[in-house]
Amino acid sequence: MAGEAAQSNAQVDIAVLDDDLDFRNYMEDVLKDEGVYSVRTFAHPDDLFAAAEQQVPDIVLLDMKMGEFKGDIVLEQLQIRWPGICVIVVTGYPSFEDMRATFKLNVFDYMTKPFSLAQLRQVLKNAVETRDLGKTPQDRLRERLGHRIKVLRVERDWSLKDLAASTKLSVSQISAIERGTHLPSMESLLAISKAFDKRASEILQSIDF
Repeated sequence: MAGEAAQSNAQVDIAVLDDDLDFRNYMEDVLKDEGVYSVRTFAHPDDLFAAAEQQVPDIVLLDMKMGEFKGDIVLEQLQIRWPGICVIVVTGYPSFEDMRATFKLNVFDYMTKPFSLAQLRQVLKNAVETRDLGKTPQDRLRERLGHRIKVLRVERDWSLKDLAASTKLSVSQISAIERGTHLPSMESLLAISKAFDKRASEILQSIDF
């Protein structure tokens, strides 16, 4: 593992299923302008399912009222095929009973049309942060490994200077590793593991990666 700076270009992949063409076009334009989302829009559930077979979206914005297509049936199919998928329900015909029934189906959130751009941004931000979306495996490895190393250091009541002295690494190197902005080289990981009287494999196994 060469020392790497964090360079994530990963975008959150959003699929929009809605029978309203104007709404699909609006969502595509608005979300792409945000710069952090890739967007695919669909008018028919089968098209969404086929696309998800090729690449599972991070988030599905699902219209619950689509004429002949019932949103709850689509939602059920999504959850059967891709357990844990993040679904945000969108509807222009809300009712308290609909909301209560929908949340029983384990959706992430519920949005009522018309909603503001600020509302959309906040709901998506909550989903991304809660579900840890839009990160590459390298991002997750850096973050989990850095956090684990910090926990081990704190458990020993060591300062960054203490660990740096024990490993012959610089304080700035260790700080960057703990923050998840750099991945340690193999030599650095071995030095850190030795300082904690552990094997490198033990530390890697402990982060469940």
